Amino acid sequence: MSEIEDFLNDWQEDHRRLKPLFHRLFLELEAKGAEFELVIRTGVTASLRARLPEQSKRPLFCLVDVVEDAEGRWLSVCFYADAVRDPEELGNPVPQGLLGEDGYCFDLEEPDAELENYLHPRMDEAAVSARIHG
Repeated sequence: MSEIEDFLNDWQEDHRRLKPLFHRLFLELEAKGAEFELVIRTGVTASLRARLPEQSKRPLFCLVDVVEDAEGRWLSVCFYADAVRDPEELGNPVPQGLLGEDGYCFDLEEPDAELENYLHPRMDEAAVSARIHG
C-alpha cells in the first residue's frame, strides 16, 4: 500500500476537492478484496487499477484515473461495459477505451454525492462479474 499512500501524501493541491473521494474509492475497492497497481504518467494521469485475486482473464475490474488538466485533477471511474449496468445513463461509453475493450467511465470534476452513490452499485456489479467470469 505504500505506493498509494505516497501518492496520496504527494497530492497536495486539491482545488476540486476530489482527493477524499479517491481515498474513499480506494478503501471501498480494498474492502472488496482488490489488489492494486498504480500506474503513474506524471502530469497526465495516475491510474489505480483494481483486480481481484481470482481474476484470470482481465487485468482489472475497476480503474480509477486521476486525470491532470490545466484546472487541476479530476476523476474518471471506469468499468468494462459488459460488467456493469448504467440504468440512469450517467456514464460515458468508451468504445475499446478500457485496455482495448468497451467500457463505461463516470467522470467527476467536483464532489458529487449523487454520482458517488451511483458508483457503489457499479463497483459491486463489476466485482461480482470479475468473480464469475474471471
